[in-house]
Amino acid sequence: MTNQPLNAASLRGAVDLSSLKKPQGAPAGAARTSDTSGATSAPLPGAAEAPAASPDAQAADTFRHDGLVVDVTTDNFQALAQQSVAHPVIVAIWARSQPASQQPIDVLARAVRKQEGRVLLGVADLDESPEIGQVFAQLSQQAAQQGQPGQILAAAFVQGQPIPIPPVVEDAMADEILGQIVQIAVQNGVTGRVQGYDPNAAPTSDTDEGADEAEPELPPLHQLAYDAIEKGDYEGALAAFDQALEHNPKDEEARLARGQVKLMQRTQGADLNAAREAAASNPADIEAQMTVADLDLLGGHVEDAFARLIDVVKATRDDERTTVREHLIELFDVVGSTDPRVNKARTALMSALY
Repeated sequence: MTNQPLNAASLRGAVDLSSLKKPQGAPAGAARTSDTSGATSAPLPGAAEAPAASPDAQAADTFRHDGLVVDVTTDNFQALAQQSVAHPVIVAIWARSQPASQQPIDVLARAVRKQEGRVLLGVADLDESPEIGQVFAQLSQQAAQQGQPGQILAAAFVQGQPIPIPPVVEDAMADEILGQIVQIAVQNGVTGRVQGYDPNAAPTSDTDEGADEAEPELPPLHQLAYDAIEKGDYEGALAAFDQALEHNPKDEEARLARGQVKLMQRTQGADLNAAREAAASNPADIEAQMTVADLDLLGGHVEDAFARLIDVVKATRDDERTTVREHLIELFDVVGSTDPRVNKARTALMSALY
């Protein structure tokens, strides 16, 4: 399939989703055929070389939307990526002006449906939302640095972190990739399902080897929290995770997921440029500094977020220092204790404190 296995750490923090902004004056849905990234200036690779889909598959128009396949725009890209704290989210790009680019999307859609709600597929039309091409240009550059040359046309998000997906040209390949994505998600405690998924309404494959295997059920409070996240009810999700931690203070999954929800809650509706201006104009405003750190972390600038707060720790005393230190430790939990950037930042924090 690929020379290197998929892994959740390969591009961790590499892509800045906060860069997705519509040009001023451009109405939503306005068709464009190119952007500054050149995302649609040339034919998208992969589709032209792919084997033709069967007549049955073509007639099914398989990537049409049914709850497991949704449209992606610049307006909902970040929200979809954030849903990946509950279940994996795949975002794939195509261009309506290039009909051949639909075929890999159809292949992915069939594989997604076989996962029975474990994965959501978002489809972005670069003719409609060319800014999304900039994100995939970043992914392609980072993948090349990891030894995976070629343009990235699809990426899976798990806990907000992107995993590049190689071009898919056949069902067996897509099934294998989706299986790996689900396995990575389970290993990271992401075991929810797409909200509103009805197993009786979606087709399944009789040849799916995992169809008869029982899916491990989430603890009730975890499921309640993930359901709340998908509805945008962050308060409800926090309450459910708090209950889970009251019942079991050693519930590591609940503790880490709670930190991620708090980050999503704090950054909801925040404007990165306005936040940066506020922090720059008043360096002593710890709330402004913590907001920028949150947005940096959400945008993938992990080391920048840590460095900013460590500098604030150095410049503050007493209660303010404690507030910033505790906020930084929360961000450590969001990234994960095994990440080398966290270990490096912990050392720097200790030096700043003592």
